Amino acid sequence: MASGNNGDLASTWASIQQGVDTILYRFEEGLDYKKYMALYTTIYDYCTSLKMHPSQSTGSNVMHQKGANLMGADLYKKLKEYLKEHLETLLKDRDQNEALLVFYTKQWAKYTRAGTYIHHSFKYLNRHWVKREIDEGHKNIYDINTLALVSWRDHLFMTVQVQIMEAVLTLIEKQRNGETIEQSLIKNVVDSFVALGLDENDSTKATLDVYKQYFESPFISSTEAYYTSESKTFLAENSVTDYMKRAEIRLEEEDSRVQMYLHESSKKPLISKCETVLIKEHTTVIQDEFQTLLNQDQVDDLKRMYTLLSRVPDSLDKLRVIFEAHVRKQGNAAVERVYEAAKNAEANEGERGEGEDEEEEKPKPKKKGAKSTPNSEVAVDAKIYVEALLEVHTKYNELVHDAFRGEAGFVSSLDKACKEFVNRNKVCGSGSSKSPELLAKFCDSLLRKTSKVSDDREVEEILNNIMTVFKYVEDKDVFQKFYSKFLAKRLVNQASASDDAEASMISKLKEACGFEYTSKLQRMFTDISLSKDLNDTFKDQMVKTHEKEDVLDFSIFVLNSSSWPFQFSASGFNIPEDLVKTYERFQGFYQSKHSGRKLNWHFLYSKGELKASYCKSSKTGYTYQVSNFQMGVLLQYNTALSYSWEDLLASTGLSPETLGSAMSTLVKAKVLTITGDAKLASAKSIYNLNLDFKSKKVRINFNIPGKSEAKAETDDTHKTIEEDRKLLIQAAIVRIMKTRKVLKAQILMTEVLNQLSTRFKPKVSDVKKCIDILLEKEYIERKEDDKDTFSYLA
Repeated sequence: MASGNNGDLASTWASIQQGVDTILYRFEEGLDYKKYMALYTTIYDYCTSLKMHPSQSTGSNVMHQKGANLMGADLYKKLKEYLKEHLETLLKDRDQNEALLVFYTKQWAKYTRAGTYIHHSFKYLNRHWVKREIDEGHKNIYDINTLALVSWRDHLFMTVQVQIMEAVLTLIEKQRNGETIEQSLIKNVVDSFVALGLDENDSTKATLDVYKQYFESPFISSTEAYYTSESKTFLAENSVTDYMKRAEIRLEEEDSRVQMYLHESSKKPLISKCETVLIKEHTTVIQDEFQTLLNQDQVDDLKRMYTLLSRVPDSLDKLRVIFEAHVRKQGNAAVERVYEAAKNAEANEGERGEGEDEEEEKPKPKKKGAKSTPNSEVAVDAKIYVEALLEVHTKYNELVHDAFRGEAGFVSSLDKACKEFVNRNKVCGSGSSKSPELLAKFCDSLLRKTSKVSDDREVEEILNNIMTVFKYVEDKDVFQKFYSKFLAKRLVNQASASDDAEASMISKLKEACGFEYTSKLQRMFTDISLSKDLNDTFKDQMVKTHEKEDVLDFSIFVLNSSSWPFQFSASGFNIPEDLVKTYERFQGFYQSKHSGRKLNWHFLYSKGELKASYCKSSKTGYTYQVSNFQMGVLLQYNTALSYSWEDLLASTGLSPETLGSAMSTLVKAKVLTITGDAKLASAKSIYNLNLDFKSKKVRINFNIPGKSEAKAETDDTHKTIEEDRKLLIQAAIVRIMKTRKVLKAQILMTEVLNQLSTRFKPKVSDVKKCIDILLEKEYIERKEDDKDTFSYLA
């Protein structure tokens, strides 16, 4: 290879062309270092020649220069023409039997490899002449490597790009149809399209314009057409659930396709188009299947539906509405089953009672206009009721997390549905106070010593479940009132199974509702602790000052009346002589320690044990566990064996209702028998001590409230709640008005409802009545010029 030191373009280019031919056509033969340096030197010598070619001298007065001069333009032009001819020849001489993609990718690989070596050979031209031309803003001047790419784009690519894309799309369709293809062909084509993206304003920068225009655009259009046809056909021939599986697979395939051979920038438009064609255009059909899947508990299909529809904006809204209605329906159905079971159980119990009669009475015809038994009168088991609520919540809470990935909208729908069926169902009837009442009863049964659940971890888990239901209870004040009553009885009767469990439950309530909600509950435990110390001190004093035989086994609870839910009753009770001494001793003991305090004795909640040694059937006798009122009755029989109703009324000092309640259990258990008028609480009845009383138990508990007593206590609790609510509503109105001074009636109503919503849901009518009460009490007044506006009176 001769060097062109004399600057002769023809001979110099002939020499250079030999080297370029070797790189382009015979690269496999190799270009040794000597040949490479000869090629580089030829180009260098020509560019640094002091003699200017005549064709380049026009318009220039500069004859001697250092470095690269205008003769570089000749070499650049020659190379450009050479590359054009080379590419045109490639297309012209292409073997028609060779697949176009194979030809294209093979020649692209050879050409780009050769372009790199040619670029290095023309490095001197790049550093000087090309750089200067670019710096001076001349267009269509590129470094040699870029020139090679531009030449490929303009003289080969633009000629075959349509056929190339047709071949590529055919391969992709075959792959979508399950055929095996040579993915590397597509990958190489994509790489070439990306490499051909050149910034015309800055040759050093690359763009995706060629790829986007000539590959991505037809590819996305082809994808849309393919899946539009497939989805319509598949849905017409298969079920919706099968279609969702198909769509899920297709989306995964397209995502993988990006990883396999597409440019990463195509992922978003490709997946977006697939989502539109496969999901969005069939949203209604897919949504219509949601209810069926819910009914059949098809968790996997529900998860698949959620995953698909979550890709389409606003398409989950309809599902959330359906889900909420479904959960509410399932909750109401579960409660109704509990209600019907309880109702049937009561009916069967009544039939068994009637079956004991010698003659079966025919059912009496129902009187015209007679009312059916209201829902609230059916005795529903609290445990079964709460477990039914929890079962529904647990099932659909798991569904929300497993199928719907805990999405906030479905969590909200679940909460709304649960709140609805927990507070308004068959058992609740027309009100919403039954659920908190039964929830409190369930807590009571769990925390008592008689509970069948003894494992601490299991108890804790159930308490957490109770708090789940509690979260949905609207009338939290009802739960608070009943829970405090049950807790008070557990503490006073020493019936709590575990102090830790009690403390845990109060802690949970405090976390859910705040300190004020549980402050009285916590003070109850304080009173119990103080009472224990008080009892120990009293017993020590009795041991020191009295004979052992003269001291009863006695314990007492001194409770702060403001913290405990017990209502003091001033009804009379004549303390039996056997208890008077102890009663007076403690009264004196307490007054000596707390001179300014007054003790109100709650005999209604007191109890004791009596040793019964009169029974012929037992040599050792029995121990009766009785209420104080029952004790007052039975101790009378130490003096005589028979008493009339009037005698017992006089000796005990009890009211007829209280005495009748105390006597009923003793008569039913046959501790006492009735002669004369056999009707209980009759003036002609005589009550005899049954000397032939028998029992399999040695210790017998008669201190069991009857159903009527329990119902009366429940009714009284509800009345107390209603009275407390009136005071709370009035207090809220005063607080608001004191702050705002002047307020419209509607705004006042809204703020009152909002303030009290955490404790209970006030009725609008009740708020209006409380406003009227405060108007009468002159806490507020109506403005004279606007009767719909209230003013606060200081």
